[in-house]
Amino acid sequence: MSDRKRKQTSVEPVIENRKARHTYAIGETLECGIRLRGTEIKSVRDSQVSLAEGWVRAEDEPPSLTLHGVHIAEYPPAGAHRQHDPIRVRQLLAHKREIVKFARQVHAKGATLVPLKVYFVRGRAKLLIGVGLGKRKGDKRGDIAKRDAQRAIDHALSRRR
Repeated sequence: MSDRKRKQTSVEPVIENRKARHTYAIGETLECGIRLRGTEIKSVRDSQVSLAEGWVRAEDEPPSLTLHGVHIAEYPPAGAHRQHDPIRVRQLLAHKREIVKFARQVHAKGATLVPLKVYFVRGRAKLLIGVGLGKRKGDKRGDIAKRDAQRAIDHALSRRR
């Protein structure tokens, strides 16, 4: 069997922003690339990324997506002179029509673009972003109650077997 047809099992990390799903009701999502520097990609492969404080700005003229507030830790083996700034504005890569569509959604609804997940596809770092509308306290409590009820049901079914 050729190397291309073999299913590749990835040991690459998947970094998720669980806080975003708790704080926002996520609507439409988009997978986009991230423009990273050499030491940044090595830190991402070591799972040294914090998405919790991050957000995305979408501009429709000219079409661009930029990632703000995401902390990618320095990579110590690189030495002191070759380090990157841990919290810098990073450019996201997507098609123009998708950028314009998301920019119009955010401006029309008063929503925000939040980073949801960083993962690798064929060795390239990808970022999943989503349109988030803020949840109210009651919505958050309802989600917690549903999760607890589902957990209790699963536990009861597993004990029955």
